[in-house]
Amino acid sequence: MTKRDYYEILGVNRDASDEEIKKAYRRLAMKHHPDRNPENPKAEEHFKEAKEAYEVLSEAEKRAAYDRFGHAGVDSGAQGFGGGQGFGGFADAFGDIFGDIFGGGGRRSNVYRGADLRYNLEISLEEAARGSETRIRVPTMDECATCHGSGAKPGTDPVTCPTCAGHGQVRMQQGFFSIQQTCPKCHGAGKIVPTPCPACQGAGRIKQHKTLSVKIPAGVDEGDRIRLTGEGEAGVNGGPAGDLYVQIHLRQHPVFTRDHNDLHCEMPISFTTAALGGEIEIPTLDGGAKIKVPAETQSGKVFRLRGKGIKGVRSQHHGDLMCHVIVETPINLTERQKELLQELESFNVEGGAKHNPRAKSWMDRVKEFFSE
Repeated sequence: MTKRDYYEILGVNRDASDEEIKKAYRRLAMKHHPDRNPENPKAEEHFKEAKEAYEVLSEAEKRAAYDRFGHAGVDSGAQGFGGGQGFGGFADAFGDIFGDIFGGGGRRSNVYRGADLRYNLEISLEEAARGSETRIRVPTMDECATCHGSGAKPGTDPVTCPTCAGHGQVRMQQGFFSIQQTCPKCHGAGKIVPTPCPACQGAGRIKQHKTLSVKIPAGVDEGDRIRLTGEGEAGVNGGPAGDLYVQIHLRQHPVFTRDHNDLHCEMPISFTTAALGGEIEIPTLDGGAKIKVPAETQSGKVFRLRGKGIKGVRSQHHGDLMCHVIVETPINLTERQKELLQELESFNVEGGAKHNPRAKSWMDRVKEFFSE
């Protein structure tokens, strides 16, 4: 079977640099490694093909022989991994890739960003509609003021880790494999603290509370978040601080309920007003408003007051206020009131469907249902 050109396999030009060849091999090895492709039977074949190409092109002498004579110039050496010479480039590259696949990676940075925090803030509907400013007290991990984040007792300094010589990684040599792992002594920091700070016990950070001012924009809704950049936990070893997310929760309102930018409220009216009509005053967030109730209004009727809702943070216009009318049945009636209602009912019965169209329609449907 004719072998493919090694440069073609790696996807590089014939004048590619050593670094370009190494990067190309790392990319293919990561892509086709059998452990990452257990369901692809061709992955191992592609992986071995890329490995063979890199074994040759990563070594100057082998590459020169391949450039002059093709596969014939390197076949003997390629079959036996090169007779014990020139393994450094391949072993280092494969060790790096092996670490990437199984979580070891190359040298890690010992500087870490601080964690993000969340603070639940409960506000009133009025504060959400108009916007406000409030102060909150947040527990957080902040830089230790005693050691200024170094973790070392004042007057002392962290020292270079003797196990990894400050690299944060240790290299394990297993035959021609070279595998990097996080240093077990300093856990990747590259330094150790012989004399820890008494205030933070060497952590470099300390738990405390801080008071912050939060501006609440007009129109925020339940579940909205306000980000305070850099107000989260302090970073590790000089890393940037995380962010603080203030999550908004709306306190239950005694009159209104909110539905996005619209407001809803229930307005009880008397039986007389519902029957004869009249004018009622309803509350809004900006004061009161009057609406005319037409005669013969039924319970559940909704009156819409346009523009009396809330203007959301991302909205151009105010929502509406929906007033749901509830006809209230009178209670604690006097004998005279009962007499009048009974007299009214007798007139209603005499009028039949003329005065109670809904009842008549409903009874007709009931009769039709039971007659089937």
